[in-house]
Amino acid sequence: MIEVKDLHKGFSGTEVLKGITATFLPGKTNLIIGQSGSGKTVFLKSLIGLHKPEKGTISFDGKVNTNFTDDERQQWRQEIGMVFQGSALFDSQTVEENVMFPLKMFTKKSKEEMLERVNAVLDRVNLENSNDKLPAELSGGMQKRVAIARAIVMNPKYLFCDEPNSGLDPQTAIVIDKLIQEITDEYQITTVINTHDMNSVIEIGEKIIFLNKGKKEWEGTSEDIFSTDNEAVVDFVYSSNLLKKVRQVYLKETK
Repeated sequence: MIEVKDLHKGFSGTEVLKGITATFLPGKTNLIIGQSGSGKTVFLKSLIGLHKPEKGTISFDGKVNTNFTDDERQQWRQEIGMVFQGSALFDSQTVEENVMFPLKMFTKKSKEEMLERVNAVLDRVNLENSNDKLPAELSGGMQKRVAIARAIVMNPKYLFCDEPNSGLDPQTAIVIDKLIQEITDEYQITTVINTHDMNSVIEIGEKIIFLNKGKKEWEGTSEDIFSTDNEAVVDFVYSSNLLKKVRQVYLKETK
C-alpha cells in the first residue's frame, strides 16, 4: 500500500502539487488522471522518488521513503517496476536481454536462473519464443508487453505505468489494459497508472484520482465517475459526444 499525505512540490517558486493526500491499495489498478498541467506527471515522479517533496510524506507499506536508510532505499528500488511511456527498450539488445537487465543489475542469480525467470514473465505476457528478437522487429503493442515483462521480472510490490497506451491503437490499448489489470490482481501489486486514456478509466479504473491545478479534485471508481456531479470531472472525462451518450444512458438506467 502507498499512502500520500499532504504532498507539496514546486519548481522555481511555482507550486505544482498543492497538498495531495491519497491512498493506493494493492491488487487494484489505481489511476491518476487530469488535464495537461494538472500535476499528474510530477505526482507520479514524486511517488517513484525522482522528485523530493517540500512538504508531506509518501509511505510504502508504512515506511516513509524520505526516512529510508541507504540499505532500505536500495531494497525499495528493487521492489519497484516501471513501464515508461515509450517503452524505453534498449534498441541494440534482444527481448531476452532487455527483460534480463534488472536481474543482472540487482541480483546475483545464475544465468540459468535469470533465463528461467525471463522466460516465465515472457510467457505471462504472451511473448514466448520472442527472446532473440530486437525491439525494431516488434509491433508497438509487443514492445509494450516486453516493457511490462521487464517491469515485473523482479516480482515488484509496486508497479508504476506512465501513459502505457500512448501510441497504441484502441484494440491494442485494451489488450495492454487488461494485461496490467490481470497482473496486478494475480500478484497483488500496488499499481499506479498515469493516463489520459478514457477507455482505461472506464474499463480498469478500480480507483481513480482526478487532479486539477495541483490538487486532488475527486476520487472514486469507474462506476462512480458515471454518476459524479463534479463539473471538472464531467468536462474532462466526457469531452467526446460518444462518452456523453454513454453517461446519459447509464444515468437513465440507474434512476
